[in-house]
Amino acid sequence: MLSSIFYHVFVKLIPANANPAVSLAVAYLTSLILCAGLLFLYPVDRSIIQEIKKLYWATVGLALALVGLELGFLLAYRAGWKISTAAIIVNVAATLLLVPVGMLLFKQKLSPINMVGIVVCVAGLVMVNMGR
Repeated sequence: MLSSIFYHVFVKLIPANANPAVSLAVAYLTSLILCAGLLFLYPVDRSIIQEIKKLYWATVGLALALVGLELGFLLAYRAGWKISTAAIIVNVAATLLLVPVGMLLFKQKLSPINMVGIVVCVAGLVMVNMGR
């Protein structure tokens, strides 16, 4: 949770005149260095090449999603979205869209209390957007 808070604060603090592509490239280069450091906590079994061979298209999909997520929030904050509501709007909307994904792709079921929660989320999303 703390990382999520820092994430939104730091994205909001990126200067408006900074090129978004360069900003993300520097962020991801720094992330690459940090991930290399994580190899000390999560060492590879044989070699890094063997670990890479275990991966498939979902990792590339994750990379595309991450860049889209980062760029989306960066541009939303530059367009004037409030840090106090942007994450709520995006996360609740994404969660609502993930309900049918979970049901169709992963055969997950919803309980009656889950359905009540979805209705509450929709109501909350409407109320949060009323003040925009």
